[in-house]
Amino acid sequence: MDNTKRVTGDTILYNLLNLKQVTFEVTDECNLKCKYCGFGEMYTGYDIREAKYLSFNNVKPLIDYLCELWNTNLSDSSLPITFFSFYGGEPLLNMDFIKKTVDYIEKLNIRRKILFSMTTNAMLLDRYMDYLVEKGFHLLISLDGDRYGDSYRVDKCGHSSFERVIRNVKRLQTNFPKFFADNVNFNSVLHNRNSVQSIHNFISVEFGKTPRIAELNSAGVRPEMLEEFNLAYKNKLESLYESENYEAITESLFTSDPNTHDLLIYLHQYSGNVFGDFCDLFMNPLNECRTPTGTCTPFSKKMFVTVNGKILQCERIDHSFSLGLVSRDGLQLNPDRIASTHNAYLDKMQNQCSACHRKRSCSQCLFYIDSIREEKPKCHGFMNEEDFNNYSIRCMTYLYDHPELYKRLMTDVIFE
Repeated sequence: MDNTKRVTGDTILYNLLNLKQVTFEVTDECNLKCKYCGFGEMYTGYDIREAKYLSFNNVKPLIDYLCELWNTNLSDSSLPITFFSFYGGEPLLNMDFIKKTVDYIEKLNIRRKILFSMTTNAMLLDRYMDYLVEKGFHLLISLDGDRYGDSYRVDKCGHSSFERVIRNVKRLQTNFPKFFADNVNFNSVLHNRNSVQSIHNFISVEFGKTPRIAELNSAGVRPEMLEEFNLAYKNKLESLYESENYEAITESLFTSDPNTHDLLIYLHQYSGNVFGDFCDLFMNPLNECRTPTGTCTPFSKKMFVTVNGKILQCERIDHSFSLGLVSRDGLQLNPDRIASTHNAYLDKMQNQCSACHRKRSCSQCLFYIDSIREEKPKCHGFMNEEDFNNYSIRCMTYLYDHPELYKRLMTDVIFE
């Protein structure tokens, strides 16, 4: 029996109707030259960086299309929320685009709550913080911890950005304390010059925040840069175990702790106590139709628009996986074609997924499988029965050692 769930054009339209986030790559230019940048010399999979700036007129057709769709159809929520987000490069280099886009969206009569967000290196934060506060932006600031931990984040002359960033962030915290408390978070990259402990302790002490900590992206590394990547790479779980205040950090990170995150997924999929909706109460999970891999269905979480107008389902995947195109001449976005393309990739994984013992809780994105364009790509996350049993034992052992997590995971975490 084939339990493979297919994606249809109606699925894509449904996702667009309930779209949670639209992210614009405001510019591909940056005022920093971080050693590990995903758009730098270490990686492939992105369009050539040409110091381009996105024009409002080039994305207006997409905004108009989405607003018309949202205003003529009913979403799942009585008051849906959509974030319009600005990404780079460094987005603050193109404030003209940001202000025009925000102004246009605010003048539209959109039947949903619109919020604005931005990922920034904070180098220009002092110039524009009044505007960002006025518009209620949610800010994700890139900072890798203390001075040494942040030392890969340099300008184009190789000078440290640390002093300027700290000064700007401190100024924001002092001048707008409520905004800072409610709207500002930090994103930190883990590497060989910092640790989970050093990052967590610095940002917690200096700013009273718990940072998001991410490993270096292992997908798309250039073969000639692999040795340099391996030198810089640090495993998050291993770094966490090395922390002197391991338990305190684990509690603070909560589901950002790799062990807790694995336990969360395990309990939600295998405990038998979690139901996505009313119909799930009457379904046998063994007969449930599932989409191969853990890949997000296009636009189920977000939409990403590159500075060249390419439309992707995420900012973290190869730009060659474009699903559409927008420019001042119009919008190319065909739901049926998008569904067909996505299904073709899923079909390649179907046999492996059917045999995988972790298919119900898979987190493998197919766009991170290096061989996905080949006829028979190989999944990195495949688990045979022995692998899955070891995974189950690890999750349950962790729960046995941390029984307090059960109630917290089952009551405090909302799955979408």
